[in-house]
Amino acid sequence: MANHFLAYLYRLQYIERWSLMRNTSSENVAEHSYHVALIAHTLGSIAREIFHRDINPDEAVTYALFHDATEVFTGDIPTPVKHHNPRILSNFREIEALAAERLLATVPPELEETYRPLLVGKPANPEMEKLLKAADLLDAYLKCISEMSAGNREFASARRQSEEKLRKLDMPEVEWFLTHLAPSFERTIDELSEDEQQVDK
Repeated sequence: MANHFLAYLYRLQYIERWSLMRNTSSENVAEHSYHVALIAHTLGSIAREIFHRDINPDEAVTYALFHDATEVFTGDIPTPVKHHNPRILSNFREIEALAAERLLATVPPELEETYRPLLVGKPANPEMEKLLKAADLLDAYLKCISEMSAGNREFASARRQSEEKLRKLDMPEVEWFLTHLAPSFERTIDELSEDEQQVDK
């Protein structure tokens, strides 16, 4: 019998994000998962190399790649809907858990224990879980920056909310990211190139 695990995961490219918003550039869950993995690795590296914390960037990437895998069954539920009230959120968490079990059932039996913690579990280290949440929020924040830089004010409120949530995390690696890496997302490709040329002089 065929195992459909990867076939399902590849379908994340068909699940659109930000469905309640007008977008200048569409984004799907597969793209988002890749971006969160990039950010998680960066945050993990900042935490380990700059702030000397016991964080493994490679582990962060692995968890990040699968953090929204269940959306292949549930779709992407917009945050304002999901968090409208505690009952809706509780129901969604239950649906999410059922979707995770369904997805795990598609994994080849020989690999089930490898993927179980990635699909239905959480990282053993609570600091890793917090880092993954930060990476997810940062990707949303960077999406807001990109949209607003393209003249789309639809994302102004989402940007403010993302900033507030990021500050509340009180993570030095997030502050470092916001100071040193995030500002580049407000620049055009020509402006990025001009900066490179000035550094080379």
